[in-house]
Amino acid sequence: MKIVGIAFDLRKDFEGLDLGKVPDDRLEEYDSEETVQAIAVALTSLGYVPRLLGGGRGFIEKVLREPPDLVFNIAEGFGTRSREAHVPAVCEMLRIPCTHSDPLTAALTLDKGLAKQVVAAAGVATPKSVTVTSSVFDASALSFPVIAKPSFEGSSMGVRRRSRVTQPSDLRAVVEEMLGDYRQPVLIEEFQTGPELTVGILGNGDRARVIASMEITPTHGNPSEFVYGIEAKRNYKVEVAYHVPPRLPPAEIARAESLALAAYRALGCRDVGRVDVRFGGDGAPRFIEVNPLPGLNPVTGDLCILSGRIGMEYPALIGAIVDEARRRTAP
Repeated sequence: MKIVGIAFDLRKDFEGLDLGKVPDDRLEEYDSEETVQAIAVALTSLGYVPRLLGGGRGFIEKVLREPPDLVFNIAEGFGTRSREAHVPAVCEMLRIPCTHSDPLTAALTLDKGLAKQVVAAAGVATPKSVTVTSSVFDASALSFPVIAKPSFEGSSMGVRRRSRVTQPSDLRAVVEEMLGDYRQPVLIEEFQTGPELTVGILGNGDRARVIASMEITPTHGNPSEFVYGIEAKRNYKVEVAYHVPPRLPPAEIARAESLALAAYRALGCRDVGRVDVRFGGDGAPRFIEVNPLPGLNPVTGDLCILSGRIGMEYPALIGAIVDEARRRTAP
């Protein structure tokens, strides 16, 4: 296996489209040229020959014309709740090995509500939640504070400080705004007030393992009210502190990592993923969501920050993802 094609979607690819009136984070999850080039350089250093494939129709045309030995997939897709499944579905149909999760898992995990149902059915604790499709809804079964999120978005799109709501009387306005901005259902879940961890995982099935966990804390303000949303991520150098390992007792870290690994396996994630876990006021960790396409910007990606803090250099991380895919797809 020598030629590794990189599937990706750049923010600039969509900036010229007429998307109508959209919130300023509408293209937040798309990658930069710097990220793609960093992956290409890492692959080259590992002895592979990278080929830039892009996404969408261009990706299909290139893999049909000259299929690579492996597709390294970071493409987010566009336009639907199953958009992250587009590239893996094409690869599956054409029988081209592909890194990261398969189309079923890629689509399922982007739908926050469905993902929660699956992990809950597997016995993994997750905050109580409801998914609503209009401004007329019943959230009386939830305890406040709650947090509202677009159901089918990644990269904290739509998640802002005001998404955390402390009074039932304020929730409807937040949901109405979100429904109008993102044109999709809104997930409302009980807000967890304890420490927040993101857990990096490599591998497949029984061989999946945690590489490390990272605690994410605010540099100022009340940690129990902290929302790791768009504002914090855009200003992370000022507003956010990262702790590897987390500043928690080893037993609590182990509980969070065990829960994250169980969720990763229940959802059928492959090769690599990042699972977000937050402790409730009762001291119990709960699954928040999983990212089967974790950001790989070598400077700002949470998985890259996490792995770097344990001494795993960027090329080693990229190589580990490729190694997992090769091992999984070997005859």
